[in-house]
Amino acid sequence: MKRWSLLACTVLLVGLSTPAYAVPAPGTPAAAAPADAVLVGAGDIAACGSGSARTAKLLDGIPGTVFTLGDNVYPDGSARNFDRCYDPTWGRHRDRTRPTVGNHDYRTDGAAPYFAYFGERAGDPELGYYSYDLGGWHVVVVNSNCDQVDCDRQLRWLEADLTASKTRCTVSMWHHPLFTSGLDHRPAKWMSPFFEVLYAHGVELNLSGHNHNYERFKPLDGTGEVDLERGVLPIVVGTGGASHYGFDRVRPHSVVRDDDTYGVLKLTLRPDSYAYQFVPVPGKSFTDSGSGTCH
Repeated sequence: MKRWSLLACTVLLVGLSTPAYAVPAPGTPAAAAPADAVLVGAGDIAACGSGSARTAKLLDGIPGTVFTLGDNVYPDGSARNFDRCYDPTWGRHRDRTRPTVGNHDYRTDGAAPYFAYFGERAGDPELGYYSYDLGGWHVVVVNSNCDQVDCDRQLRWLEADLTASKTRCTVSMWHHPLFTSGLDHRPAKWMSPFFEVLYAHGVELNLSGHNHNYERFKPLDGTGEVDLERGVLPIVVGTGGASHYGFDRVRPHSVVRDDDTYGVLKLTLRPDSYAYQFVPVPGKSFTDSGSGTCH
Protein backbone atom coordinates (compact mmCIF):
# COMPACT_ATOMS: atom_id res chain seq x y z
CA MET A 1 0.00 0.00 0.00
CA LYS A 2 1.30 3.48 -0.75
CA ARG A 3 2.67 5.57 2.07
CA TRP A 4 2.79 9.31 1.43
CA SER A 5 5.65 11.23 3.05
CA LEU A 6 4.66 13.86 5.62
CA LEU A 7 6.77 16.93 6.23
CA ALA A 8 7.57 16.98 9.92
CA CYS A 9 7.47 20.43 11.49
CA THR A 10 9.39 21.17 14.70
CA VAL A 11 8.75 24.16 16.94
CA LEU A 12 11.61 25.48 19.07
CA LEU A 13 10.60 27.04 22.36
CA VAL A 14 12.91 29.79 23.53
CA GLY A 15 14.27 29.26 27.02
CA LEU A 16 14.22 25.46 27.03
CA SER A 17 17.60 24.03 27.90
CA THR A 18 16.99 20.88 25.85
CA PRO A 19 15.89 21.10 22.20
CA ALA A 20 12.75 19.25 21.14
CA TYR A 21 14.66 17.31 18.52
CA ALA A 22 18.11 15.77 18.13
CA VAL A 23 20.73 18.05 16.60
CA PRO A 24 23.48 16.30 14.62
CA ALA A 25 26.96 17.02 15.85
CA PRO A 26 29.01 19.31 13.60
CA GLY A 27 30.46 17.38 10.69
CA THR A 28 28.01 14.48 10.95
CA PRO A 29 27.20 13.33 7.40
CA ALA A 30 23.59 13.29 6.28
CA ALA A 31 21.92 9.91 5.93
CA ALA A 32 22.59 8.44 2.51
CA ALA A 33 19.68 8.23 0.10
CA PRO A 34 18.81 4.74 -1.13
CA ALA A 35 20.89 3.83 -4.15
CA ASP A 36 19.22 3.38 -7.51
CA ALA A 37 18.35 -0.24 -8.30
CA VAL A 38 18.40 -1.84 -11.73
CA LEU A 39 16.06 -4.48 -13.14
CA VAL A 40 16.90 -5.81 -16.61
CA GLY A 41 15.42 -8.62 -18.67
CA ALA A 42 12.87 -9.89 -21.18
CA GLY A 43 10.64 -12.85 -21.86
CA ASP A 44 10.45 -15.62 -24.47
CA ILE A 45 14.11 -16.43 -24.37
CA ALA A 46 16.00 -19.59 -25.17
CA ALA A 47 15.53 -21.92 -28.08
CA CYS A 48 18.88 -23.37 -29.05
CA GLY A 49 20.28 -21.34 -31.93
CA SER A 50 17.93 -18.44 -31.22
CA GLY A 51 18.76 -14.84 -30.33
CA SER A 52 19.22 -15.65 -26.65
CA ALA A 53 23.00 -15.75 -27.00
CA ARG A 54 22.91 -12.17 -28.28
CA THR A 55 20.61 -10.86 -25.56
CA ALA A 56 22.69 -12.66 -22.91
CA LYS A 57 25.68 -10.63 -24.07
CA LEU A 58 23.69 -7.48 -23.34
CA LEU A 59 23.16 -8.71 -19.79
CA ASP A 60 26.92 -9.23 -19.45
CA GLY A 61 27.36 -5.45 -19.55
CA ILE A 62 24.39 -4.40 -17.42
CA PRO A 63 24.61 -4.82 -13.63
CA GLY A 64 21.58 -5.34 -11.43
CA THR A 65 18.83 -7.91 -10.97
CA VAL A 66 17.81 -9.90 -14.04
CA PHE A 67 14.12 -10.70 -14.58
CA THR A 68 12.49 -13.09 -17.02
CA LEU A 69 8.91 -12.86 -18.29
CA GLY A 70 8.19 -16.52 -18.90
CA ASP A 71 8.75 -19.08 -21.65
CA ASN A 72 12.34 -19.28 -20.55
CA VAL A 73 13.06 -22.25 -22.88
CA TYR A 74 11.53 -23.77 -26.02
CA PRO A 75 9.74 -25.80 -27.17
CA ASP A 76 9.04 -26.96 -23.63
CA GLY A 77 10.46 -26.55 -20.14
CA SER A 78 12.41 -29.77 -20.02
CA ALA A 79 15.59 -30.11 -17.99
CA ARG A 80 17.38 -30.91 -21.26
CA ASN A 81 16.29 -27.63 -22.83
CA PHE A 82 17.33 -25.66 -19.76
CA ASP A 83 20.74 -27.36 -19.87
CA ARG A 84 21.28 -27.02 -23.63
CA CYS A 85 19.64 -23.69 -24.46
CA TYR A 86 19.22 -21.50 -21.37
CA ASP A 87 22.19 -22.40 -19.23
CA PRO A 88 24.93 -21.46 -21.77
CA THR A 89 23.30 -18.06 -22.40
CA TRP A 90 21.10 -16.41 -19.79
CA GLY A 91 22.07 -19.14 -17.34
CA ARG A 92 25.37 -17.46 -16.60
CA HIS A 93 23.28 -14.80 -14.81
CA ARG A 94 21.18 -17.30 -12.85
CA ASP A 95 22.51 -16.19 -9.47
CA ARG A 96 21.05 -12.70 -9.99
CA THR A 97 17.85 -13.74 -11.78
CA ARG A 98 14.27 -13.57 -10.48
CA PRO A 99 12.17 -15.52 -13.04
CA THR A 100 8.56 -15.61 -14.17
CA VAL A 101 6.94 -18.85 -15.30
CA GLY A 102 5.33 -19.14 -18.75
CA ASN A 103 3.07 -21.60 -20.55
CA HIS A 104 5.96 -23.32 -22.36
CA ASP A 105 7.66 -23.90 -19.01
CA TYR A 106 4.54 -25.78 -17.87
CA ARG A 107 4.66 -28.13 -20.87
CA THR A 108 7.01 -30.42 -18.95
CA ASP A 109 5.95 -32.02 -15.66
CA GLY A 110 4.03 -29.04 -14.31
CA ALA A 111 7.09 -26.80 -14.78
CA ALA A 112 9.09 -28.99 -12.37
CA PRO A 113 12.39 -28.50 -14.30
CA TYR A 114 11.81 -24.71 -14.24
CA PHE A 115 11.41 -24.69 -10.46
CA ALA A 116 14.36 -27.07 -10.03
CA TYR A 117 16.60 -24.90 -12.22
CA PHE A 118 15.85 -21.57 -10.52
CA GLY A 119 15.31 -22.97 -7.03
CA GLU A 120 13.95 -20.73 -4.30
CA ARG A 121 14.26 -17.67 -6.58
CA ALA A 122 11.18 -18.93 -8.46
CA GLY A 123 8.95 -19.07 -5.39
CA ASP A 124 6.87 -21.98 -4.12
CA PRO A 125 6.60 -24.61 -6.92
CA GLU A 126 2.94 -25.13 -6.01
CA LEU A 127 2.22 -21.46 -6.66
CA GLY A 128 4.74 -19.87 -9.04
CA TYR A 129 4.09 -16.36 -7.73
CA TYR A 130 6.01 -14.33 -5.18
CA SER A 131 7.22 -10.83 -4.34
CA TYR A 132 10.38 -9.16 -3.07
CA ASP A 133 11.82 -5.72 -2.37
CA LEU A 134 14.60 -4.22 -4.46
CA GLY A 135 16.12 -0.96 -3.30
CA GLY A 136 13.17 1.24 -2.43
CA TRP A 137 10.81 -0.70 -4.72
CA HIS A 138 8.45 -3.64 -4.35
CA VAL A 139 8.45 -6.25 -7.14
CA VAL A 140 5.45 -8.53 -7.66
CA VAL A 141 5.79 -11.64 -9.86
CA VAL A 142 2.39 -13.07 -10.81
CA ASN A 143 1.66 -16.49 -12.35
CA SER A 144 -0.66 -15.83 -15.30
CA ASN A 145 -1.06 -19.55 -16.06
CA CYS A 146 -4.49 -19.76 -14.46
CA ASP A 147 -5.04 -23.22 -15.90
CA GLN A 148 -2.20 -24.40 -13.64
CA VAL A 149 -2.79 -22.51 -10.39
CA ASP A 150 -5.76 -21.28 -8.37
CA CYS A 151 -5.98 -17.69 -9.59
CA ASP A 152 -8.78 -16.77 -7.21
CA ARG A 153 -6.43 -17.60 -4.37
CA GLN A 154 -3.61 -15.77 -6.14
CA LEU A 155 -5.75 -12.66 -6.57
CA ARG A 156 -6.42 -12.59 -2.83
CA TRP A 157 -2.69 -12.99 -2.23
CA LEU A 158 -1.91 -10.08 -4.57
CA GLU A 159 -4.39 -7.83 -2.78
CA ALA A 160 -2.91 -8.73 0.61
CA ASP A 161 0.67 -8.42 -0.61
CA LEU A 162 0.17 -4.92 -2.03
CA THR A 163 -1.77 -3.86 1.05
CA ALA A 164 1.09 -4.97 3.30
CA SER A 165 3.83 -3.39 1.21
CA LYS A 166 5.43 -0.32 2.77
CA THR A 167 7.19 0.89 -0.35
CA ARG A 168 5.95 3.82 -2.38
CA CYS A 169 6.88 2.33 -5.77
CA THR A 170 5.96 -1.06 -7.29
CA VAL A 171 6.65 -2.93 -10.52
CA SER A 172 4.61 -6.01 -11.47
CA MET A 173 5.24 -8.71 -14.07
CA TRP A 174 3.60 -11.81 -15.53
CA HIS A 175 3.75 -13.79 -18.76
CA HIS A 176 0.45 -13.32 -20.66
CA PRO A 177 -0.18 -9.67 -21.62
CA LEU A 178 -3.57 -8.14 -20.93
CA PHE A 179 -2.76 -5.34 -23.36
CA THR A 180 -1.19 -6.37 -26.68
CA SER A 181 -1.56 -5.86 -30.43
CA GLY A 182 0.26 -9.10 -31.15
CA LEU A 183 -0.87 -11.28 -34.03
CA ASP A 184 -0.15 -14.65 -32.43
CA HIS A 185 -1.69 -14.15 -28.99
CA ARG A 186 -4.76 -12.08 -28.17
CA PRO A 187 -5.11 -10.06 -24.95
CA ALA A 188 -5.27 -12.27 -21.85
CA LYS A 189 -8.65 -11.07 -20.58
CA TRP A 190 -8.48 -13.37 -17.54
CA MET A 191 -5.76 -11.07 -16.17
CA SER A 192 -8.15 -8.09 -15.96
CA PRO A 193 -8.92 -8.56 -12.22
CA PHE A 194 -5.21 -8.59 -11.49
CA PHE A 195 -4.66 -5.36 -13.41
CA GLU A 196 -7.56 -3.77 -11.54
CA VAL A 197 -5.84 -4.60 -8.25
CA LEU A 198 -2.57 -3.13 -9.54
CA TYR A 199 -4.33 0.11 -10.40
CA ALA A 200 -6.20 0.28 -7.11
CA HIS A 201 -2.88 0.08 -5.25
CA GLY A 202 -1.05 2.62 -7.40
CA VAL A 203 1.39 0.20 -9.06
CA GLU A 204 3.64 1.96 -11.55
CA LEU A 205 4.56 -0.68 -14.16
CA ASN A 206 3.31 -3.99 -15.57
CA LEU A 207 5.68 -6.09 -17.69
CA SER A 208 4.71 -9.14 -19.76
CA GLY A 209 5.88 -11.32 -22.65
CA HIS A 210 4.17 -14.17 -24.58
CA ASN A 211 4.00 -12.20 -27.84
CA HIS A 212 7.53 -12.15 -29.24
CA ASN A 213 7.74 -8.43 -29.84
CA TYR A 214 8.01 -5.11 -28.01
CA GLU A 215 5.04 -2.87 -27.32
CA ARG A 216 4.43 0.01 -24.92
CA PHE A 217 1.07 1.48 -24.06
CA LYS A 218 0.03 4.70 -22.34
CA PRO A 219 -0.52 4.44 -18.57
CA LEU A 220 -3.92 2.82 -18.05
CA ASP A 221 -6.53 2.54 -15.32
CA GLY A 222 -8.22 -0.66 -14.18
CA THR A 223 -10.62 -0.61 -17.13
CA GLY A 224 -7.96 0.00 -19.78
CA GLU A 225 -8.57 3.71 -20.22
CA VAL A 226 -5.78 6.28 -20.19
CA ASP A 227 -4.83 7.75 -16.82
CA LEU A 228 -1.64 9.76 -17.16
CA GLU A 229 -1.57 10.69 -13.48
CA ARG A 230 -2.09 7.34 -11.70
CA GLY A 231 -2.22 4.74 -14.45
CA VAL A 232 -0.20 1.52 -14.65
CA LEU A 233 2.26 1.52 -17.56
CA PRO A 234 2.03 -1.78 -19.55
CA ILE A 235 5.07 -2.90 -21.58
CA VAL A 236 5.33 -6.16 -23.54
CA VAL A 237 8.95 -7.36 -23.75
CA GLY A 238 8.87 -10.73 -25.50
CA THR A 239 12.23 -10.03 -27.11
CA GLY A 240 14.60 -12.35 -25.25
CA GLY A 241 15.56 -14.51 -28.22
CA ALA A 242 12.70 -16.66 -29.54
CA SER A 243 11.58 -16.06 -33.15
CA HIS A 244 9.64 -12.84 -33.67
CA TYR A 245 5.86 -12.46 -33.86
CA GLY A 246 4.13 -9.77 -35.87
CA PHE A 247 1.27 -7.41 -35.01
CA ASP A 248 -2.44 -7.57 -35.71
CA ARG A 249 -4.70 -4.50 -35.56
CA VAL A 250 -3.25 -1.89 -33.26
CA ARG A 251 -5.03 -1.90 -29.92
CA PRO A 252 -6.21 1.33 -28.27
CA HIS A 253 -3.55 3.37 -26.48
CA SER A 254 -0.60 1.48 -28.00
CA VAL A 255 2.27 3.95 -28.37
CA VAL A 256 5.38 2.09 -29.55
CA ARG A 257 5.77 -1.25 -31.38
CA ASP A 258 8.61 -3.29 -32.86
CA ASP A 259 8.59 -6.88 -34.12
CA ASP A 260 12.09 -7.55 -35.45
CA THR A 261 14.54 -6.58 -32.69
CA TYR A 262 15.95 -8.75 -29.94
CA GLY A 263 16.82 -6.87 -26.79
CA VAL A 264 16.25 -6.30 -23.08
CA LEU A 265 14.39 -3.73 -21.03
CA LYS A 266 16.47 -1.92 -18.43
CA LEU A 267 14.61 -0.28 -15.54
CA THR A 268 16.42 2.18 -13.31
CA LEU A 269 14.45 2.31 -10.07
CA ARG A 270 14.94 5.45 -8.00
CA PRO A 271 13.38 6.22 -4.59
CA ASP A 272 10.43 8.09 -6.11
CA SER A 273 10.75 7.66 -9.87
CA TYR A 274 11.91 5.34 -12.62
CA ALA A 275 13.42 5.32 -16.09
CA TYR A 276 13.03 2.62 -18.74
CA GLN A 277 15.21 1.88 -21.76
CA PHE A 278 14.92 -0.84 -24.38
CA VAL A 279 18.47 -1.94 -25.22
CA PRO A 280 18.71 -3.62 -28.67
CA VAL A 281 21.28 -6.19 -29.70
CA PRO A 282 24.20 -4.83 -31.77
CA GLY A 283 23.26 -4.08 -35.36
CA LYS A 284 19.72 -2.99 -34.53
CA SER A 285 18.63 0.62 -34.18
CA PHE A 286 15.21 0.32 -32.55
CA THR A 287 15.05 1.58 -29.00
CA ASP A 288 12.55 3.09 -26.62
CA SER A 289 13.01 5.09 -23.45
CA GLY A 290 11.17 7.25 -20.99
CA SER A 291 10.60 7.95 -17.30
CA GLY A 292 7.91 8.43 -14.73
CA THR A 293 7.30 9.28 -11.09
CA CYS A 294 5.83 7.05 -8.42
CA HIS A 295 2.19 7.61 -7.48
